[in-house]
Amino acid sequence: MENAPGPHAGRKEWTALGVLMLPLLLVSMDVSVLYFAAPSISRDLEPGATQQLWILDMYGFVLAGLLIPMGALGDRIGRRRLVLAGAAVFAAASVAAAYARSAEQLIAVRGLLGLGGAALMPSTLALIRNLFRDARQRGQAVTLWTTVMTAGISLGPVVSGLLLEHFWWGSVFLINLPAMLLLLALVPFLVPEFRSAEPGRFDLPSAALSLAAVLLTIYGIKEWARHGYESLPALGIVLGLLLGAVFLRRQKGLAHPLIDLGLLRQRAFGGPALANLLAMFATVGMAVFLTQYLQSVLGLSPLDAALWSLIPVVGVAVTAPAGAVLAQRVDRAYVMGGGFFLSAFGFLWLSQVRTDSPLWFALAGACCYAGGLVAAMTLANELALGAAPPHRAGSAAAVLESGQELGGALGMALLGSIGAAVYHRDMADALPAGGLAGGPQAEPLGETLGGAIAVADRLSAGTAHAVLSAARDAFTHGMSLAAAGAAAGMAGAGTFSLTMLRGAGPSKPLQENGSGERAATGVH
Repeated sequence: MENAPGPHAGRKEWTALGVLMLPLLLVSMDVSVLYFAAPSISRDLEPGATQQLWILDMYGFVLAGLLIPMGALGDRIGRRRLVLAGAAVFAAASVAAAYARSAEQLIAVRGLLGLGGAALMPSTLALIRNLFRDARQRGQAVTLWTTVMTAGISLGPVVSGLLLEHFWWGSVFLINLPAMLLLLALVPFLVPEFRSAEPGRFDLPSAALSLAAVLLTIYGIKEWARHGYESLPALGIVLGLLLGAVFLRRQKGLAHPLIDLGLLRQRAFGGPALANLLAMFATVGMAVFLTQYLQSVLGLSPLDAALWSLIPVVGVAVTAPAGAVLAQRVDRAYVMGGGFFLSAFGFLWLSQVRTDSPLWFALAGACCYAGGLVAAMTLANELALGAAPPHRAGSAAAVLESGQELGGALGMALLGSIGAAVYHRDMADALPAGGLAGGPQAEPLGETLGGAIAVADRLSAGTAHAVLSAARDAFTHGMSLAAAGAAAGMAGAGTFSLTMLRGAGPSKPLQENGSGERAATGVH
């Protein structure tokens, strides 16, 4: 364990951390901020069905694909410089997105937002490695980083809903502008520059391979989650995995690779990276179910559902700091395992939710699983970041975040497939023989709960009630089994933490500003 005390951070470092949390919050919010704005955008820009999907997905695809190249670039040119460049791109793209006049323009600008976000996210986590040299303080900083990141994903729909009550859809992008301008103004004075003392050449073929591998794999997984098995998404996954293998093989022969394969083989880094992937698998995979349950089963308005979905943050606010404190006294592996088992209990609780369950029952389960997952993720990030050499902090942070993106996509695909299969089977059994079951409306009824609601609006009152009752029962049954699958996954993650990560840590104390790292503290 890396618990040796180092120089304590003062007011300047903590203020710098607060400023760095602004872009992290907004970058994570932008993943979900368009959920409520999509209907307004559709009315104004009239995108086709495929264009509408790309408006929603382009940001996440570019963000995921560029994390590893941007993390390595920050190690070479300086993390503060990359943060400032990312903030400038993010601010300019936010203005362009707010005033986009066509679907094609908005799609392109969403890609630029992803570019800016990819420059910001690994740099903020890597700078924690440099600003906080004391292990205990670094643990507190990583706790804040993880909490802000996960809170941003939950806050996105809430902020979107509040803004759309009073302003046009472009306002969801303009809220980025004040925070980015503040970042550009303060970071040069608060954050020293950090870069590798011997950065080496940035390998463009490796960056292209990394981008293509991640994009193709995540695209294929998301399309599988959305439409089920099809040949084109399956080909994308296969090609993505093949390009990923070529990328890893290329790194072995480079003097200055984009990612350190030796670091991945260390228990103190590779183990937490896998644990983080599993955590995001469950977090993202279940988020879609809970949102639909609140709106389409319990009948809450989109804004009310978004506000109630913030309740699980209470669980996070209790367990994440408690886990960080407890990890100072016992092996982190035990605390991580406890967090995963707490989340498994929360998912098992959700597996008992029914269509007539009270609102508090679902939210209690969500509090348990959210609190356990964030506590485990915080300690995984802290352990992995402490194991990374300071001059590799940017690429190490990018690997962690790329794993989280991949885990989220897998969760949507696998847990989403469980829910969809159960829903389809239950609706096939529930549809009246010779009636709707054989008509043109049977397909949307049997595919999604949203499709059933749309069909019910065109039916007589009695038939609509029967269809909606069956659809809500089928959806809730599918959500229950998906929650049980998430519980099994989290129990496996807890077992992995307890058995494989005990005593994991750097083999020797790491020098914060040794030969591998240059802190250009005089450059402002």
